Amino acid sequence: MKTLKQFKAEQMKDPDFATAYAELEPQMSLTRAIVNARLTQHLTQQELAKRTGIAQTEISRIENGTRNPSLKILQRLAEGMDMVLKISFEPKKKS
Repeated sequence: MKTLKQFKAEQMKDPDFATAYAELEPQMSLTRAIVNARLTQHLTQQELAKRTGIAQTEISRIENGTRNPSLKILQRLAEGMDMVLKISFEPKKKS
């Protein structure tokens, strides 16, 4: 049985897959950052919802990638986790 890493490496050989993956990477990174920040603080989605006033269902949608949060929502999430939201633009990596 292949590991996820092996499967991804195999799929990345397909140019169409690699392009689609690259397009989704910013959203996936944002989602991972939100989930990791919440889990690091040992917060449930429900607890974060109470802190932010954002519905737990909305937090769930953000974390599962079916909702693209606005900057205002990101700021509320950061505040609810007692964190600072930082957004940066970085040069693309050369292949």
